[in-house]
Amino acid sequence: MKLCFALVVSMCMLSSSFGEEPTRTYRNVLKPLDNPEPLLADHPEFVEPVRELRRFEAPILVNESDADLSVRAWRFSYNARGIVEMPNRLQAKATAVIMVHPWGIDDGQGWNTPEPAGVCDFCTPDKNHLAARHTHEVINPFLKAARSKVSFVMYSLPGGEDPIRKKLYRSLRAKPSDSDRQQGAKELTAKLKSFEYKGQPLVETISLSAENPVRDYFRQFPGLDASAKYNNAGFWEQPIPVTKDIDVDPRDVVIYDSEGYEPLKKFLKANGIRHVLLTGYATDMCYCKTTAGYENLSKDFNVFLVGDASLATFPANNTPRFATNAHLSFASLNQLVTQISWIKFEK
Repeated sequence: MKLCFALVVSMCMLSSSFGEEPTRTYRNVLKPLDNPEPLLADHPEFVEPVRELRRFEAPILVNESDADLSVRAWRFSYNARGIVEMPNRLQAKATAVIMVHPWGIDDGQGWNTPEPAGVCDFCTPDKNHLAARHTHEVINPFLKAARSKVSFVMYSLPGGEDPIRKKLYRSLRAKPSDSDRQQGAKELTAKLKSFEYKGQPLVETISLSAENPVRDYFRQFPGLDASAKYNNAGFWEQPIPVTKDIDVDPRDVVIYDSEGYEPLKKFLKANGIRHVLLTGYATDMCYCKTTAGYENLSKDFNVFLVGDASLATFPANNTPRFATNAHLSFASLNQLVTQISWIKFEK
């Protein structure tokens, strides 16, 4: 017994010396909530409110000393048979707000959906304009309110740090001057307006086999083809800007997808970031799976999905309400979801 005890103590000391995080015991006591209001109900035009038969209150989860940021959040558990809500107390200085893929498409900067059949972002100009209005009316005011409180406001964009965007935006490694930004803006306008936003028309004839006509039909006329066929060669190599519907501040930081997750992780850790409020597009794809998506960030940070500051793609519908509700609800199995009205800065 003494030998076993000594081995246990030794292993604990070794674990500590290798830098494992200290732990605390969390009492997972769930108290039923009586007649709570629907979740994500502040912007029903964009996100269908979440309604569930059973809701519970759990103890505070993140509880930092000297906290000045309150973030109530919820998740769904099949085992608990309902939604579980809990308060959280964070330090704003240890928090970053990240917006995934605020693409500047069809917004007057020059990067446009190719005609007559090209696809980009939410995949039709009308859907892109709806998403732009959501950005302008919902996300931009939130970013403006948070910017002076948190350590960073950040945006992720496709590609790498090309010469034009290097002049336009602060990145993980560089801070352009005012003159750099002015020059970058001129170069961006010239570059985007020089591209021919025109691809091929829809196919007019499709070769079908006798046995598998449905298969052949979809192979030759898929629901989403963003290749050079419809978008023109070079479309995806353009320097995609942050949408004009965001009032970008010179202090804001751009993340480039092609650099991968590790540089972003190192940057956030080096600057003392422990918490991420995640906004952006699209809830069902980029928001979860790209460099700054929650599947990466939640491995190393306390991530809160700001549910009403995201939209899912919405094929075959004229509204993103239900698709966004569905994808946030599915994400809530393993992620915490909050909403703008639940994020309160105290100083």
